[in-house]
Amino acid sequence: MELVNRQQLEELTKQGMVLVDFFATWCGPCKMLGPVLEELQPKYEGKIKIVKVDVDQESELAAQYQVMAVPTMLLFKNNEVVKQMQGFQAAPQLSAILDSFLD
Repeated sequence: MELVNRQQLEELTKQGMVLVDFFATWCGPCKMLGPVLEELQPKYEGKIKIVKVDVDQESELAAQYQVMAVPTMLLFKNNEVVKQMQGFQAAPQLSAILDSFLD
């Protein structure tokens, strides 16, 4: 899964739907969420790009999107945040949320 910075994220969000996982390396629930996102990535190939942002390395970016807790996931569609989720999400719940945004 791709780790992105501010510039890369700005480019990606212009290109369609992007799920961004704001995480920290020291965060337990973040470590649990990683494998869930990796499991879902093939299902959404070509539909939703899934990327990660390390809040310790990109604190200004996290502040820009008002990320106060990790993990926080933001779903971008047409360069706008359409959904924000905090905390661990199991694969079935996360998949149902993502599916609801696909046309």
